Amino acid sequence: MEDEPPRPSPTISGSSPERRGSATLIPFTGAGGPVGRSEERQSLVVPQGAMKVSPAPPRLPREPFLAALAGQRQRTPPIWLMRQAGRYLPEYRDIRAKAATFLDFCYTPALAVEATLQPIRRFGFDAAILFSDILVLPDALGQSVAFESGDGPRLEPIHDAAGLSRLRHEPDWDRLAPVFEALDRLKVALPDDVALIGFCGAPWTVASYMIAGRGTPDSAPARLFAYRHPDLFATLIDRLVDASAEYLIRQFAAGAEALQIFDSWAGVLPPTEFERWCVAPIAALAAKVQAKAPYARIIAFPRGAGTQLRKFARIAEIDAICLDTGVEPRVAVAALPERFALQGNLDPLALVAGGPRLDEDIERVLKGFETRAHIFNLGHGVLPETPLEHVERLMARVRRRREL
Repeated sequence: MEDEPPRPSPTISGSSPERRGSATLIPFTGAGGPVGRSEERQSLVVPQGAMKVSPAPPRLPREPFLAALAGQRQRTPPIWLMRQAGRYLPEYRDIRAKAATFLDFCYTPALAVEATLQPIRRFGFDAAILFSDILVLPDALGQSVAFESGDGPRLEPIHDAAGLSRLRHEPDWDRLAPVFEALDRLKVALPDDVALIGFCGAPWTVASYMIAGRGTPDSAPARLFAYRHPDLFATLIDRLVDASAEYLIRQFAAGAEALQIFDSWAGVLPPTEFERWCVAPIAALAAKVQAKAPYARIIAFPRGAGTQLRKFARIAEIDAICLDTGVEPRVAVAALPERFALQGNLDPLALVAGGPRLDEDIERVLKGFETRAHIFNLGHGVLPETPLEHVERLMARVRRRREL
């Protein structure tokens, strides 16, 4: 197979919050002022026929979510939930049957848009996240991807160099065109005060699915592959860094205002491998996005990182760190620099359980992050069995702070 071009070194900074790569941060100045960056997006031409990031109409900082990403601490934190669209909503179950497969659903703009809007209509979240999946990228790279009902994703596993050679060197952008069309429609359909989030999977997490052919509890197939064939695994990671960065750049150009990188399996890696396969690739990915879309806000979610979270504080190009349920809020506040907004981290099972314990945990999260720019979220995604009235209760308790 052809040699991959060398990956540029990511920008890893010690402490300065004023500059991220070549992008200058503009402080939040209150109503009518900028949110973090210039009110206009810079017109940038991406080489070799890739997307042009065109200027967007200036938007006032009405979006509490974007204000938090810019570092503004708010009495009532903005709120959205990972997997806020999906199977727990009866209206989603009604439209899911309109597509033969889950991928067909994701690649049908009208359905993806409707699924994205449903939780906004029902609950009034401060941000909408595009309804899609992290595995559309391997699909666009030519790997066989299917979702089997009740059994999760199934991919054609990559066992060796021959399997890697069957992948495209860059995604089939026509295959992903419906994703960008959905974002374009959403930026028109959403209320002005609701932000739009695009996303991708982190290279390590996506690679773990590509190697194993499915989700595994400890990502052992990918870890073994990386130990036995480090150069080959690095080639796959580099390709995913490049493809994921361009994918996020195109999402931003299509209308996304913030971008989240999901590293769902970061927590299974030991320290040296965490640095090599989790931190460095996300830093490189974020640097590439910043180089071509410097006004995009970036959130990283290294699920299960635990004591290794401090390593993410060295990545200069991310604006926020999403925290899983296992992180104590006050510990994160003390450990992570103030330049980062913090997102999280209510236990999804507390949301399922409801009752007084849910109320207690909501207050614990609110108080734990009250000294920082905070986006209220879960420590992972909404579970399918979550009662709607518990989400309503969550929203009411968080919003209540506006009245106090």
